[in-house]
Amino acid sequence: MTDAENPHAGQGMVVLDIGGDVGALVVSTPADMAGVEIEICPSGRRGHEPDEGLDWWIGEWRSHDHPSGGPVGHGHHHAHAAWPHVAVIPRPSPTGLHPCAVYPGLVEGTYDLWVRPDGPTVLTVSVVGAQVTTADWP
Repeated sequence: MTDAENPHAGQGMVVLDIGGDVGALVVSTPADMAGVEIEICPSGRRGHEPDEGLDWWIGEWRSHDHPSGGPVGHGHHHAHAAWPHVAVIPRPSPTGLHPCAVYPGLVEGTYDLWVRPDGPTVLTVSVVGAQVTTADWP
């Protein structure tokens, strides 16, 4: 298990910013992935310089404290630009704890996901606007 960047992650409800061409993605994972961070980018763009989600991630990802002088976020620094990433958190559900990664606002499209920082692409998912797309980590 890796150290989570945000020690407060998973301690409250998740707000999904969906509507129009913006959807959300919930990726269910095995329990042993709790704490693992999963990066995401538009399909086919992983080989390019990370773009911080500027035209496809809706929400506060860019509020991180980056060496480039960005606003203060949760107090970490990336050595270089990074793709947006979230930690797998066991979240309460009607059937018990459900380990998952939640991407709360993504512009409709197809996305590649992998374990941070440089694991192979493991999952490709199509997100539909105004809906919550669900997927299972293989």
